[in-house]
Amino acid sequence: MSAVRNGARMTELTVGRRVQNKRDKRERIFRAAHELFTERGFDGVTTQEISERADVATGTLFRYAASKSELLLMVFNEEFRSALEHGEAVARKTEGISAQVQELIAPIMALAIKREPDSTVYQRELIFGSDEQPHRAESIALMARVESCIGDLLERAAQTRKISISDKALRAASATIFGALTLAIARLSARTHNPEDSIEDLNLQVEQIVTGTLELAT
Repeated sequence: MSAVRNGARMTELTVGRRVQNKRDKRERIFRAAHELFTERGFDGVTTQEISERADVATGTLFRYAASKSELLLMVFNEEFRSALEHGEAVARKTEGISAQVQELIAPIMALAIKREPDSTVYQRELIFGSDEQPHRAESIALMARVESCIGDLLERAAQTRKISISDKALRAASATIFGALTLAIARLSARTHNPEDSIEDLNLQVEQIVTGTLELAT
C-alpha cells in the first residue's frame, strides 16, 4: 500500500514539474518576444532570435506559437488586456458617460500609438489571421470584451437617467464606437492623421455616438 502511495506521489511530482517547466518556457518565450518586438519592431525580429534569447530550441518555440505573427498576438494580447483593465479602472472613477467611454478606450489608443507599426500588424492579424491560431481567438475575445464594457457603461447611464435602451441599440452603439477606435488605429500607419488629431477625433466621435444613443432611448 505504501509503495502505491509513493508511486502516486512520484507521478504527481513528475506531472507538476512538467507543468512548471512548460510555464517557465512560455514565460521565457513571452519575455524574449516582448523585449525584441519592443526594441526592433515586428519586421526587425526573427523567430530564431526570439528562441535564442528565450534559450529554447526553435521547435520548442513553435509549440507555444506557430509563427512570428502568433508570437506578436501573444505579446500584444497581454499588453492590450493590461490597457483595457487600466481603462476600466479609470472609467469607474470618472463622471459623465461620454468621459467614461473615452477613458475606457484611451489606454488602448495610447498603446497603439506607442507600439506603432506593430499595433497595425496586430490589427491585420486580428482581421485576416487564421481561425486556427489560438492567440487570435484570444484577441477576438478581448475585442468582444471592449464592446461589452462600452455596452455596460451605456446601460448604467441609461438606468441612472431612468430610460430604456434596447439590447440591439446597445450592441450597435458599442460596435460603432469600437469601429471608430479601430479606424483611428489604422490611420496611424496610413499617416493620414497625427496621433493628437486622431485622439481628438475619436473622443468627438464617442461623444456624438453616446449622445445620440441616449437621446434616441425611451
